[in-house]
This record gives sequence, C-alpha cells and structure tokens, in this order.
Amino acid sequence: MYQVQDSVALLRARRGFAAARKTGRPFVARTVLLLGLTSLFTDISSEMVSAILPLYTVQVLGLNPLSYGVLNGIYQGGSAFARLIFGFVADRMSRYREIAGLGYGLSAICKLGLLATTAFGGLAAVLLIDRIGKGIRTAPRDAMISLSTPEAELGTAFGVHRAMDTCGAMLGPLLGFVLLALTPNEYHGIFLISFCFALIGVAILLLLVDDPARDPERVEAAAAQSIPVAPAAPAAPAPTEADEPAGGRLTLRGATGLLGDGPLGGLVVIAFLLGLATIGDGFLYLQLHERLDFADSLFPLLYVGTSSIFMVMAVPAGRLSDRIGRAKVFAFGYAILLALYVVLLSGASGDLLLPATLLGLGIFYASTDGVLAALGSAAVPEAVRGTGLAALGTATGLAQLGASIAFGALWTTVGVHTAFIVFAIGLAVALAATLVILLIRPRRTIAGAV
Repeated sequence: MYQVQDSVALLRARRGFAAARKTGRPFVARTVLLLGLTSLFTDISSEMVSAILPLYTVQVLGLNPLSYGVLNGIYQGGSAFARLIFGFVADRMSRYREIAGLGYGLSAICKLGLLATTAFGGLAAVLLIDRIGKGIRTAPRDAMISLSTPEAELGTAFGVHRAMDTCGAMLGPLLGFVLLALTPNEYHGIFLISFCFALIGVAILLLLVDDPARDPERVEAAAAQSIPVAPAAPAAPAPTEADEPAGGRLTLRGATGLLGDGPLGGLVVIAFLLGLATIGDGFLYLQLHERLDFADSLFPLLYVGTSSIFMVMAVPAGRLSDRIGRAKVFAFGYAILLALYVVLLSGASGDLLLPATLLGLGIFYASTDGVLAALGSAAVPEAVRGTGLAALGTATGLAQLGASIAFGALWTTVGVHTAFIVFAIGLAVALAATLVILLIRPRRTIAGAV
C-alpha cells in the first residue's frame, strides 16, 4: 500500500512541476520565498556571530575547548524545549506568523546583548536567550512553509527555503571576514552590524508574509471537519473528543499522542541518535585551523565554503528526495558525514583536507536539513504540523547539545584524535540503527517515503 502511495506522490510531484512550467505559476509559493528572505537576512546576522564565535571564545577570551563546547552546545541545542512549547502554542492558536515574529525579534535583541558582556556566564545567558528565540520561530516558520505547499512538493519547497537561508549563512561569515580583515579584533562592531541585519528579517516577516493558517478557506475547512492528530493503531479504541482538536483546536493530549504509534516517533528516534553522534562545525573548523595553520581572518571563510555548497545543492537534493524517496537522500547525507570523519582521521594532506571538509559538510546539510523537515511534514496532519516539526527539532537540538559538550570534554581530557574516533564510531552505529529502522519499520517510520 505504501509503495502505491509513494508512486502516487511521485506522479503528483512530476505533474506539479509540469503544471508550473505550463501555467507559469511560481516554482514555490510566495510565502516560501518571503520566509526564505526572512531567513536569509536573519542568517546573515546569526552566522556573522557564529563564524567568529570559536576564535572569539578560545583565542580572544582564552576559554578552553570544554568551555567552548558548552557555549556551542547552547548555541546548537538551546532552542530544544522552546521549539516544542511554541510549536504546540502556534498550532493551538493558529498564529504561526506572530509566534515566529516573536522568536525572530528576541534573537535580534540578543545581538546587542553580546556587546554588554565578555564573561563566560554572560555569554552563555545571551546565547541561550538567542537560541530560545530560534526555538520559538523555527517550528511555526516550517509549518507555514508546509501549509503553503502541496505534499508531493515538500522536498522542493524546503530545499528552496534552505537554499535562501544558506545564502545568508554564506554571506554572514563572508561579511565577518571582510570586517575582521579591515578592523582586526573589532568583534563588537560585528555584533552591532549583525543586529541591523536581524531587524530587516523581522520587518520582512511581519510586514509582508501572510499566515497560511489564517487563510479564510483553510479556517472554514478546519471548522467543518474534525482532523485526528495522530494515526490510531489497528487494535486501539476509536479516538475520543480529547484526542481530536475540537473545531480545529489542538489539545495537549492530542499533541503528545503524535509520538505514540504514528510515523513521527520513529523519525524523532532517528534524529536524536544521529544528532548525538554529530560533531559541531566549529570543532571541525578549529581542527582545520590547528592542522593547516592559516590566518585568523580567514577562519570565517570556512563557513562561507560550506554554505556555498549547501546553497547550490539544497534545491537539487530536495527535488531528488521528492522523486526517489526522502529517507534515501537523508541516509545518504549522514553516510557522507561519516566518510568525512574517516578522512579527517586518516591524516590526509592539507591539499585534500580543506576541500574534502567543506564539500562533505555542504552535501551533508543539503541532503538532511530540509529533507528531514519534509519527512516530518508528511508524517503529521496539518492541524499539528508545528508541534510535529517542533518534536523533531527538539530531539535534534538536545542531541546536538549533548554532543557538543561531550566532544569538548573529550578534546580537553583525552585529545582531539580520540574524540574524533569516538564520534566516528558513534555515527557509524547510529547510521546502522537508522538503516535498520528504515528497513524493518518503514511504514511506521516515514509513512512510505522510502
């Protein structure tokens, strides 16, 4: 049955692309493009900061790798619980744009907070609040993308958004590099300019984006029918009113039921296992900096290289996932990451090490970031789209938080080489477990997307 569904989805996707070419309608919805612009300016802002954060904390402030690991863990995973809470709130209120705007605004203000402190505790607090802002905005934003897009074209839509998002992630470090080259050690100037770009992203969202959940036709359709929030097991009793949103309104019991017997639970397990074995980019770049010994001002260009490849590959990877199966492309991305770890452990020469790292990371992100969001969108009904995507984001964020602290601790106590060995083995085990889940329980895990 699921193979038939997948074939139907593939046929619809092809027809959708053909119809777009014949009728001249946009390749993706206007909402997707505007949210892409919002993310572009926001990522210019945030990546200007994250690109210099490793150097700023380790070399300027004199923190050790473990301290940086804590800060990086906060930066990667500090949004975890906020995603889950505000994903549910956005579904409950059906106000995705307003909730997302709150998150974008909070992160913008935090750029000014970086000007006020250089202490470890102060930096940790500012980064945590900034990441809470990210957690508030991510699920509502992705829900708006998915609600504006036919299911058969989700991979493409998220690919377009991630390409625009990554364009900002490329321009941010590039701007940071220029500013560092022109004004060495003027980190506070970078933080101030970062704040200005963040304000532009907030303005685009609040002034130009229409919330698809507030569309009159969608509201009327939701009120006319009761939408179950989680698939019921064959032997389970019929859903009660508490399990369904009355008049389209989500209940807490219904939201928690998403992780029970439906396909989302398997995706959450996969995202957590793989995230727990993923080394943060900052650690990889610090290792490259140590082994290749290039100038500090060139450090942000590492982010530019990775983001450039991500930007170029995001849309092709998304379209490929719509055609051959999103789970296959997703697993391929993590296989590329594992191969990169092996290259870093092999003692490859400098001529190969730099391009292999940037190329591997770019392909990895293109194959996994938007594709996972598309998998999650297809696994849950519209009424709980924000909550479902937030559950995936929370699992990934918590795993990245733990992974960053663990890698920093290993680097500090037993050395970076041993830390890489441990994480390479962990990723191999997690990838093997992922393949087992996808092969043995594909129906429950990815809703026929294999």
